[in-house]
Amino acid sequence: MMEHTETDALLVEFMDPRQPTYRSTGSIRNNDRSAVANSTDDDSLLDMTVDTKDFHHRHYDLDGHGRHFGLEGHRYDNGSEDSGSLQGSSNIMDTLDDLPPGIGQYDDFHTIDWLRDIARDRMRHRHIVKKRQEGCWEQVKGAHDAWSGWVCVLLVGVAAGTCAGIIDIGSSWMSDLKEGVCLEAFWFNREQCCWSGPSLNSTSMNEDSDCDQWYSWGRMMGSGAGGAGSYIIGYLFYILWALLFGVLAALLVRMFAPYACGSGIPEIKTILSGFIIRGYLGKWTLLIKSLGMMLSVAAGLSLGKEGPFVHVACCCGNIFSYLFPKYGRNEAKKREVLSAAAAAGVSVAFGAPIGGVLFSLEEVSYYFPLKTLWRSFFCALIAAFILRSINPFGNDHLVMFSIDYNEPWTLQELIPFILIGALGGLFGKFFIKFNIMWCRYRKMSRLGNYPIFEVLGIVFITALLSYPNPYTRMNSSELIRLLVSRCGPEDDTEICDYKRSSNITDPFKWSALAGAGVGSAVWKLALALIFKMIITIFTFGIKIPAGLFIPSMAVGSIIGRIVGIGVEQLVVNNANSVFFSNICESQGKCIITPGLYAMVGAAAALGGVTRMTVSLVVIMFELTGGLEYIVPMMAAAMTSKWVGDALGRESIYDAHIALNGYPYLDHKEEFTHTTIAADVMRPRYWRYGTGVRNDPPLAVITQDSMTVEETESLLRNTEHNGFPVVVSRESQYLVGFVLRRDLNLAIANARKTSEGVVSNSIIYFTGHVPVDPNGPAPLKLRKILDMAPVTITDQTPMETVVEMFRKLGLRQTLVTHNGRLLGIITKKDVLRHIAQLRNQDPESILFN
Repeated sequence: MMEHTETDALLVEFMDPRQPTYRSTGSIRNNDRSAVANSTDDDSLLDMTVDTKDFHHRHYDLDGHGRHFGLEGHRYDNGSEDSGSLQGSSNIMDTLDDLPPGIGQYDDFHTIDWLRDIARDRMRHRHIVKKRQEGCWEQVKGAHDAWSGWVCVLLVGVAAGTCAGIIDIGSSWMSDLKEGVCLEAFWFNREQCCWSGPSLNSTSMNEDSDCDQWYSWGRMMGSGAGGAGSYIIGYLFYILWALLFGVLAALLVRMFAPYACGSGIPEIKTILSGFIIRGYLGKWTLLIKSLGMMLSVAAGLSLGKEGPFVHVACCCGNIFSYLFPKYGRNEAKKREVLSAAAAAGVSVAFGAPIGGVLFSLEEVSYYFPLKTLWRSFFCALIAAFILRSINPFGNDHLVMFSIDYNEPWTLQELIPFILIGALGGLFGKFFIKFNIMWCRYRKMSRLGNYPIFEVLGIVFITALLSYPNPYTRMNSSELIRLLVSRCGPEDDTEICDYKRSSNITDPFKWSALAGAGVGSAVWKLALALIFKMIITIFTFGIKIPAGLFIPSMAVGSIIGRIVGIGVEQLVVNNANSVFFSNICESQGKCIITPGLYAMVGAAAALGGVTRMTVSLVVIMFELTGGLEYIVPMMAAAMTSKWVGDALGRESIYDAHIALNGYPYLDHKEEFTHTTIAADVMRPRYWRYGTGVRNDPPLAVITQDSMTVEETESLLRNTEHNGFPVVVSRESQYLVGFVLRRDLNLAIANARKTSEGVVSNSIIYFTGHVPVDPNGPAPLKLRKILDMAPVTITDQTPMETVVEMFRKLGLRQTLVTHNGRLLGIITKKDVLRHIAQLRNQDPESILFN
């Protein structure tokens, strides 16, 4: 599903009025559009529309000569033009021998023209196929063009896997640096240090899980282990290191790459829908995002690095796409690479290649043809393979947490699984509501002017309150690993303090009565739950790289583990009950796995926040390797989404898109209102003969009567991003649509390079120009004119218009009445109209 535009114009803020527009091709075009708009297959719809656009770009004049308009001026990847399409003096600007640089490109914070770029790529492909017959070298170039897409996603996968491995290793080392250092090899983290010394037996471990090679900061300062002095020194160093890492991350983002903050997924969704944000996927953003992720995770904040992996991978995709002009010069084709890169980002975040592809398809991609599906899978596979080769955690796993048990579950347990799903949906709604409230307050208050101080404040509060509780002090990924694990004979933590009987075989296989340690752990986990739920609201959105996957999963795993322990004790204490007869073989032999409940809770909380379903279940399956547990996770994920949607349909990413005012038209929402195009178009100063709104008149350009000076004055006095071209101000028959950017560049280039072009030169958008030997040289600009803009009537239902904008990716459509041009509807107008119908502020849509 995607937005694809049928017109060659940039998004227009609002344009031109009620003038007439009627051409013989207009009725054909409208019939084609209405037939296409009713199609249920979006890819087929797009193909039909592009083919229609190709047809309308071919115009036949009265002399019988066919000419190709709209795309004829664009150069192909090999630098040559299609001679078949560009022959004839009427098809080439006589004033400009070639189109100036920048024609057909896009300004920052504007929407791309999907259909023009796709049609341009088809023309380029036809040109290459035609050239293959000219010799072996052309066949080699054609083969290079065919496999360049696979090579590009291969490079993206390698780069994404490499970046992920470096980030995982760096963040793990810096996280442990807050608590101590390995003197024998300072580049080792705690786990590597404790198992790399001369003594590898269990005696090298002390009672506090320390080791001879690892020096805590209290030990470094000469304080005895376990004393009050050691605790205070460790506490102080923990806070100081966290503040240092936090301020470094904030300064790097502030000074070098402001776009590196946040998770990046809302912006990636907007970019993949066809929006241009220059620099968001650049080299500096990639570098600072990677460093900032390591620093922010090491600071101990309630955030994760898994979400920003999508941003990092898309940066790699954007950079490598410029090595292949097929993608670097075509924004629509580039988004195919970015979709594959998004899949690779989730693949390296969770070690889930299939889940990454489904995430890209379900959550972020707007246009996802079948070939992109294959390339996304290949890219995700390569990225996961590279990360597996690096082995950042030293345990042959791609993530810090996984499960190694396969204990059975019973039908009765679906009840607590569904309960956990409902709690996950409630948490998702709670988090989204209050996080958006805080982010809106940050934007509207003076707090937004001091991002570094805000980061320091959040880091200080987090470190101060995290250290006393071991479950908040540890890294969130380590917490999830602890909570989803099963208690074994080697575990001596308080959460595994059970009164196991030595009279039965394999006592660790069966559930047992909880000891005092489990009760203490439950209280600490409850405090950790409250703390993480609250602090994550204030952390997500601060000006450092911050993801939401891991904090959400940590909250869910705490909920799940607490519920799991409760169910376990209920069953153990009622082992003889008929209701639990299939859970307990006999007294003392019941199987309830609290770690499974933690895993289901992690999926439920993440689903409640992001509203993922299919991709979430597959990610959790690949993450844990537990095929046995797909049904519990499916039940929890669906319940979480149902409960969350009942309270509010927006995911956290959609909410942030709306908060930032990005022009994102969600294809998953239905438009059920009964308004028509006349209610939305601009200028809308009449309706059934009565005044409605005092909009300025529609600015138009005539095809053969306006001078360069008049056109430049129009450009200076208006801010529109495109203009309808009409036959004359009297007839107002529509000729086409021209972009402001293209018009500016063409006029500026003509003044510099063409002799005789002066202020009173007439601009012609026609094929034939009358010769006036006594007058100034004319300026012919037909090559920059879109000859097939989309038109609708003023009575077209807005439901149809919205579907056209969603499925064709329109940036604007011209509105007519009895063949006369009335006005224009832009994507921004549609979004404002939807916001107004929801009783929201229509001015919250900030960008074109």
